[in-house]
Amino acid sequence: MGGSMDYQMLIAGQLVGSDRMIDVLNPATEEVFARVPHASAAQLDAAVAAAAKAQKLWAETSMSERRSRIEALAAAIGEEAAELARLITLEQGKPLPEAAGEVEWSIGYLSHTATLTLPDRVIQDDEAFFIETRHKPLGVVGGIVAWNFPLLLCCWKIGPALMAGNAIVLKPAPTTPVAALALARICQRVLPAGLVNILTDNNDLGPHMSTHPGISKIGFTGSSETGKKIMASAAQSMKRVTLEMGGNDPAIVLPDVDVKEVAQKVFGGAFLNAGQVCLAVKRAYVHEDIYEPFCAELAALAEQAVVGDGLMQGTTIGPVQNRAQFEKVKGYLEDARACGRIIAGGEVTTERGYFIPPTIVRDVTDGQKIVDEEQFGPILPVIAFADVEDVIARANASDYGLGGSVHTKDLDKGMEIAGRIESGTIWVNQQLNIGPHIPMAGFKGSGLGVEQSVEGLAEYTQMQVINLARA
Repeated sequence: MGGSMDYQMLIAGQLVGSDRMIDVLNPATEEVFARVPHASAAQLDAAVAAAAKAQKLWAETSMSERRSRIEALAAAIGEEAAELARLITLEQGKPLPEAAGEVEWSIGYLSHTATLTLPDRVIQDDEAFFIETRHKPLGVVGGIVAWNFPLLLCCWKIGPALMAGNAIVLKPAPTTPVAALALARICQRVLPAGLVNILTDNNDLGPHMSTHPGISKIGFTGSSETGKKIMASAAQSMKRVTLEMGGNDPAIVLPDVDVKEVAQKVFGGAFLNAGQVCLAVKRAYVHEDIYEPFCAELAALAEQAVVGDGLMQGTTIGPVQNRAQFEKVKGYLEDARACGRIIAGGEVTTERGYFIPPTIVRDVTDGQKIVDEEQFGPILPVIAFADVEDVIARANASDYGLGGSVHTKDLDKGMEIAGRIESGTIWVNQQLNIGPHIPMAGFKGSGLGVEQSVEGLAEYTQMQVINLARA
């Protein structure tokens, strides 16, 4: 179903291979479905050199030219949407409708980013001085992305990097490189040579990227552990970094809600992409007055879910993406069983594929691993609370601060609680409402900088002040 010739890297406008190869597994079958090149350090150097050359010309282009090229990229992705969705499901595992949604999101993010501008801003204009700020390109951006959204995360980096006048060298995750290499073919067709370079590795080129003297910025989406390493090594050359990392997002459910309706929202927010979403609900705090019916409703939703191969009609939850994460999540299942009561799921029964059924665990509390750590898989701990002040403190007692939510019929109260949660995004009466026009930022260990929106675009530039004396 596709061999090594099908999947080549993009360096300096050329599709190239390597003398070493990496097997790519389908997480639903654990079978090799593709082989991709394993880039060398020399190939990374060549990609950075090509990007630097292309960027000099690209920086001179008008915003309208950049816009038309990015729109062309979005349109070309649209022409191959069905095949891209199939590849995403094969390598990542998510159900085909979710994969198709990821392709649509990729197109939408690129299209919106193409509309953004960073105009010069006049600070002072009088008889004595004319002072304005400008946004200058950084040069070559290094993009490093995670395995949970293999196409979307590439587009999240490519769009703002190019719109700001930079070139990019992009490295997908080793377990999900195929959609990125399909994207490489599209980029070769519609973009100037060297502007986008896409290389695949086996988790060995990241340190070379983050210390590379030819790379001015690293845009990273992935685990907090890796993000910290990138930040440390980027410091040697004072690289700019944008780090979008993990979360342990709380959902706080007050007693005045419609239990059935809110349980569906929380369940959807927890189990999208088999829970492998940085902004997913990772712990639900439910008021003791509705704790019993809420737990029962979540358990019923978990039992109704259809776990299976993402290519099979009707599947609602696919496998965990890779063996390492599968083993990690099984460890959290053991912890959940030891310290709480599992009321749905909890048993790994399939012999092949990294399948874990959606699992609801109740009667757990803060201080336990299943609550305090980010599980990044299909397990949801549900914690009872009695006092709002107490639950706010518990929600905030985390090293993370990416997302969170508050559910209540009292909108003023919901807004007041939301404002006190130490997270970059807090939803009130909803989950996972993100978009290319909405900034995304993390508090504390969840990251550094902003992605999406005009604020995210600005992260791919260097501010310059021009200060003119008239007298």
